[in-house]
Amino acid sequence: MARVRLSVAERREELLRAAIEQIEARGVAAVRIADVAAALGVSNALVLYHFSTKEKLVAAAFTYAAEDDLARLRKLLGRRTTALRRLRAAVRWYAPTGQAKGWRLWIEGWAVSLREPALREVTRELDAQWKAAIARVIAEGVAAGEFACADPTGTALRLTALLDGLAVQLTSYPGAVPRSRAQGWVDDALARELGLEREALADRQR
Repeated sequence: MARVRLSVAERREELLRAAIEQIEARGVAAVRIADVAAALGVSNALVLYHFSTKEKLVAAAFTYAAEDDLARLRKLLGRRTTALRRLRAAVRWYAPTGQAKGWRLWIEGWAVSLREPALREVTRELDAQWKAAIARVIAEGVAAGEFACADPTGTALRLTALLDGLAVQLTSYPGAVPRSRAQGWVDDALARELGLEREALADRQR
C-alpha cells in the first residue's frame, strides 16, 4: 500500500515524533538518522531534507517535546478553579509519579545539553517557562488569600528542583524510592511552601 502523502508540516511532525521515540529507546548518543528513517519506513535522505544534521533533528525533537509539555501545563493552569487546585494538578502531573513527559527523554536532554549549546537553549527555555508559570499561579493564590508565600519565584524553583531530582532517582534507580513515598514528599513540600498543613492541602482538593 502506498504511503499517504503528507504536507511539509505533517511530515516534520511525524519525523519529530519518531525521533523522540528513538531517543527515548536508544539515547541521544546512539540514535542515528537511519534509526529515525527506518522507524517510519522512509529514506535517510528524506530525514536529512527536513533536518540537515542529526544535531538539528535532536534539537528540534526536544523543542517539539518542550512545546507539547508547555501546552499541557498551560491547560492545567488555565482551568477555572482555585489557584491551589491548579497548582496541585500541575505539580502532580509534572511529578515523576504522574503523567508528564517521558523523564528518560529529559534526563538524556539534560546530559547532552552540557556539550550541545543548541539543546542547552531548548532545555533552559523549558525550565524558565515552567518555573515562571508555577510562580504566577502561586502569586495568584497569595493575592486571592488562599495561602501564604513570600517568594513565589523561589518556591517555584525549589519545587521544580525537588521534582527534577526525584525524577532522576526514580528513572535511574527503579525501586530505590517507592513512588508513594516520593509523592508524599512532594505533597509535604508543597504544603510547607504554601504555609498549609498537609491535611488542609488535601482537604482543599475535594
